[in-house]
Amino acid sequence: MVEDNELNRLRDIAAPAPAQDAKARAFEAALRAYDQENISAVTQGSVGGLRLTERAQKLWSEIMQKKLIATPALAGLVALPIAGYATFHLLREQPPKFGGDEKISETLADKPATVKPTTAQPKPAPTGLEKDKKADADVESRNATDALVAPASPQKSESTVAGGAAQQNALERGVLAEPAPPAPTGEFALDGAVSAPSTSRARMPAESKLMAPQQPSTLPADQMQPPPENRDRIEDFKANPVHAALEDPVSTFSIDVDTASYSFVRSSLKQGTLPQADTVRVEEMINYFPYDWKGPESASTPFNSTVSVMPTPWNTHTRLMHVAIKGFDVKPTEQPKANLVFLIDVSGSMDEPDKLPLLKSAFRLLVSKLKADDTISIVTYAGDAGTVLEPTKASEKDKILSAIDNLTPGGSTAGEAGIKEAYRLAQKSFVKDGVNRVMLATDGDFNIGQSDDDDLKRLIESERKTGVFLSVFGFGRGNLNDQMMQTIAQNGNGTAAYIDTLAEAEKVLVEDASSTLFTIAKDVKIQVEFNPNKVSEYRLIGYETRALNREDFNNDRVDAGDIGSGHSVTAIYEITPKGSGGEQIDPLRYGQASVDNGGVANAGEYAFVKIRYKLPNEDVSKLITTPVTSANEISSFDQASTDQRFSVAVAAFGQKLRDEDATAKFGYDKIMEIATAARGADPFGYRSEFLSLVRLASALGGNR
Repeated sequence: MVEDNELNRLRDIAAPAPAQDAKARAFEAALRAYDQENISAVTQGSVGGLRLTERAQKLWSEIMQKKLIATPALAGLVALPIAGYATFHLLREQPPKFGGDEKISETLADKPATVKPTTAQPKPAPTGLEKDKKADADVESRNATDALVAPASPQKSESTVAGGAAQQNALERGVLAEPAPPAPTGEFALDGAVSAPSTSRARMPAESKLMAPQQPSTLPADQMQPPPENRDRIEDFKANPVHAALEDPVSTFSIDVDTASYSFVRSSLKQGTLPQADTVRVEEMINYFPYDWKGPESASTPFNSTVSVMPTPWNTHTRLMHVAIKGFDVKPTEQPKANLVFLIDVSGSMDEPDKLPLLKSAFRLLVSKLKADDTISIVTYAGDAGTVLEPTKASEKDKILSAIDNLTPGGSTAGEAGIKEAYRLAQKSFVKDGVNRVMLATDGDFNIGQSDDDDLKRLIESERKTGVFLSVFGFGRGNLNDQMMQTIAQNGNGTAAYIDTLAEAEKVLVEDASSTLFTIAKDVKIQVEFNPNKVSEYRLIGYETRALNREDFNNDRVDAGDIGSGHSVTAIYEITPKGSGGEQIDPLRYGQASVDNGGVANAGEYAFVKIRYKLPNEDVSKLITTPVTSANEISSFDQASTDQRFSVAVAAFGQKLRDEDATAKFGYDKIMEIATAARGADPFGYRSEFLSLVRLASALGGNR
C-alpha cells in the first residue's frame, strides 16, 4: 500500500517546466545535427563539404540502420532528396548503355533534379516545408554534379519515339524535358530486375524558368529546325475597279484558260489555311470547271460565244453580264499527231513526295493517253541540262516509262539550259500541222542561267515563233514560282496548271488532254464596249493579270491566251444599269450632253462584245462580234441555266476569298445555297469537291 501511495503521489506531481536556456540549446543542437546531415552550408558553385555520392551513401546508411526511426517526421522530409541523390550516384557509377559511343557535353548540373513520377495516380500537393526542402535539394544537386555527363542518345524504338513526342509537347508548354534515368543497378538493384530506361521526366519549376540558363535541347535535330521558309512567288495584283461607262466605256483583256489558282486554293484549304488573296485568280477558279456552253457547228469557226444578262445575287441594284465561250471539240479520230517534249525539273528541291514522285505518276498517265505514232522526248535539268530520252514513238511505251521511273533528284536548277535543249529536240522531231509542245514540270525558280522573268519571257517568245508551244505544270509548295509559270505559259502559247494530287494529274493530263494539248485558236482577246445610255458602271470580275490596253485589241503583234479543243471560257461583268440607284461614282457635271443628244446609235444595247482570234497556223486575226440587247436578258437569277448559276457561285467564292467589297455582305452560306442548287450532273465529282471547299472556308474564316 505504501508503494501504491508513493506511486499515486508521484503521478500527481506536475513535471517541472524546462528552462528557456535549455530549450534554446537543445533546438540549436538539433538544427546543427540536421544541417550536417541534410543541408549544404556552402554557396552555389562551391566544392566544399561532402561530395554528393558520399552524402547520399551516409544518409542512406543511417536510414537503413534505423537511426532516424525515432524522428519519423524528419525521415519523411529527407526521403525525397535522398532518393534523388541515390539516382544520380547510380547514373555516375553505371550509365545506361544504348550502343552509341557519342558523348553529349550537356551535364545534369545544367538541369533541375526534381524527378516527376510516371505513375498515373494523382499526387497530393506538397506542403510549404516540403517545397522548401525540394528547392534546396534542386540547388544542391546542381552544385554537386558538375562532373556528371549525360549518356549518348539511345537508338529509336517505340518507347523512345513516344518519349520524343512527350519532350516535344513539354517544350511547347515551356517545360524542359530531362533524359530518362536508368533502373537501379549494383547494390541497389532488385533481384531479377532488368535494367531499362525510365519514362520519368524532370520538370523545371515555373518560377525559375526565367532565371535558369539556356539549355541545349535534347530533341532530335529535325524536330528543332525552324519551319522551312516559304519561297512561293505569287504575282500580287489589285482587284479590278468600278469604271464609269461614260468616262471609260471600253474593257479589253486576254482570255485565260489556266486552272493553277483553283488547285492552289484547294491545297491551302485542305491544309487548314485560308489562301492568300493574291493566289486567288477568280477567272481561273471559274474556268476550272467544264461547262456545257453551246459550241460551234464546225471547226471552221473555232468557238462560239453566248452572252446573258441576269440579276446579281449579292447586289439588288446591279446585274451580271455573263460571257460564255465554247471551243470546237476535236474528235479523237481527227486529232493531229503529237510531238511532246517532257522538260522535267530534277533539282534537289524536287525530292519530296508531292513533287518528283507525283510528277512521275502524272506523266505515266499522259503516256497511256497518247497514240502509237505520237512522239515523246525527255529532257531533265538540275545543275545542267541533259537528254534522258531522244525522240521515241509512244508505241515504245516500256522504254518511255522506264526513262521516267529512273529519274532521280539532285543539284541546282539550270532551267534556261533545259528549255533550250527541249526546244532543240522539239524542232528535231517537228510535226507539220501537228501538235509540237514542250511540257515543263517544275516546283520553282530557275537559279542558273537566265532566271529573270523578263529574260525567260523573251526566250519563250522567240521560240514560239517556230511553232513549238509551251505548257507549265507546277508541283509542291514552299518553292513554287507561280509568277514565272504564268509568265512563260502566257508567252509560250500554252497553259499553266498546278498539280497537287494524282486526281488532279488525271484531270489535267487525261480527262482534259485534248484541251491541254490541241490548240484550236491562239491570241484570243475580248473587248467590250458599254453603252453609257444603258449602263452607268461596270466591273470585270477577275482577269486582272490579263488586262490589255485598248489599242492592243487590234494589234496582232500583241500576244494573248489560247483555246484548246473543247475548252470552255467564262467572263463575268457586274454592271449597274442606268437609273438603278446602285452607282458608286458621281456623274460628270458636263458629260450628259454628249450622250443625251438624241443622236446616239444603238441606244437600246447594253454593250457590244468583240472577240479576236488567230487560227493556230495563221498570223492574221479574225473578228467575231455580238451585240447585247434586251433579248439577252434573264428576268430572275433562278431562271438562268444550271451552269450559269454554278459559275456565278464560283465567282462569288473567289471574290469572298479575296475579301472584296462586292461580296462583303454575301456569306458562304449563300454561296453554298447557290452552288448546291446548281450542282447538276457531276460525273467526276468536281462540283461536290467545290462544296466541301466552301464549307472549309466557312469554318476557317467564319460565315461572314
